[in-house]
Amino acid sequence: MGERVAFRGKTAGFDRVEFIHNALPEIDFADVSTATTFLGKPLSMPQMISCMTGGYAEAERLNRELAEVCESLRVALGVGSQRQALESTAHHATFRAARQAAPTIPLVGNIGAAEVAQASVRANLRLLVDLIEADALTVHLNPLQELLQPEGTPAFRGVLLGIEEIVRTLGVPIIVKEVGAGISGAVAKRLLDVGVAVIDVAGAGGTSWAGVEILRAEQQAHHLGQASETLQSTGRHEFWDWGLPTVECLRQIRPLKTLHTFTLVASGGVHSGVDAAKALALGADMAATARYMLQTLKEQGQSALEALLLAWKHQLQSVMFLTGSANIQQLQTAELLISSAY
Repeated sequence: MGERVAFRGKTAGFDRVEFIHNALPEIDFADVSTATTFLGKPLSMPQMISCMTGGYAEAERLNRELAEVCESLRVALGVGSQRQALESTAHHATFRAARQAAPTIPLVGNIGAAEVAQASVRANLRLLVDLIEADALTVHLNPLQELLQPEGTPAFRGVLLGIEEIVRTLGVPIIVKEVGAGISGAVAKRLLDVGVAVIDVAGAGGTSWAGVEILRAEQQAHHLGQASETLQSTGRHEFWDWGLPTVECLRQIRPLKTLHTFTLVASGGVHSGVDAAKALALGADMAATARYMLQTLKEQGQSALEALLLAWKHQLQSVMFLTGSANIQQLQTAELLISSAY
């Protein structure tokens, strides 16, 4: 669907953020280091290709190719929702392919919040961790998506208690991420209070999963010969741009670092290494991107994906040089000019 499912009237907010140019950086470009660690493992840059694929035939090749690139460049990787792996062993190989191709990088599993709310599912989550030898498990929050899906399950009572339980019992760090509508400071605090190790804001401004579900519902209606412009489908369009922009999520959550030790990941509308640099200066520790990276792999292959990641790394390194930041920690304290509107 590509650009058809982008936000229509809202951006992630990176266009409202500018670095203050340092005309006297007093460092050499060659000495600028983008290296960092994530989940206790070294990375060449604070970048992750986040949760996208798994559970269908083509996903085995895609996960293997994504993992090969990530392993080569030392970039973190997350697999798509593993819910199907709890229901059937038919496509377990599509998930195993990631760790087989990437034995040393941080690799992250993935399950939905609605599943975590169910005790019967929580009891089996270790299977998902072991399936890919995951370094952490992501719980994705998608109430908007579930609300708009014709077959969705907008049942979120008990999710926080479920997350608290798996924090205590699963044996790996728990990441909580949205899928494109953002995590506010208030929600982040509730998650951190129960021991969540990583918050991935997945803010508004990248892929509109409301848009994805609206278009999918209309395609289904057309296929069934139903009128797409029903009252329900027309009402759905009002939620296409629902969500908190990524920059605003970061601004709300950053102050929590004075109260909690956690890793903050910026995703949602991160479209370049410069955007990633802005996210880091706004308090993030990592940047993550999903659809753009997967689309590059599908359309142009592994060499193009590798070239894209290296270009982003060079952009990040360039921003660091131009702000006098020799390492990621210094970039996180760089001065910014931020306009108030999104």
